Amino acid sequence: MANQLIPELLLERVAQRFKILSEPVRLQLLNHLMANGEMSVNELVEVLHQQQPNISKHLNLMAREGILHRRKEGLQVFYQISDPSIHGLCILVCGRLRDEANINPALTEDLSQ
Repeated sequence: MANQLIPELLLERVAQRFKILSEPVRLQLLNHLMANGEMSVNELVEVLHQQQPNISKHLNLMAREGILHRRKEGLQVFYQISDPSIHGLCILVCGRLRDEANINPALTEDLSQ
């Protein structure tokens, strides 16, 4: 069907990608990686004030999904964003949420929290 938003063959993969991006901690990780470039697990643990196993779990999921690239140097593991579509997707979604907040000011409170 020519008017399909998502081709049938990609439905499961697209749903999996959105599922991976639906976790706020993962979005925080992406924010820091976008702002700072490559970062070690220890650096990310420090800035997010989360436990190392929790951070590692989220990073591993995103790396397996192809969103992040992992590099090991001695005992340290470094991550960086490898999927160039992540930046555009976040800009698109955030822009739409800002537009909705401008139309309905009650939503502004939700965006500021």
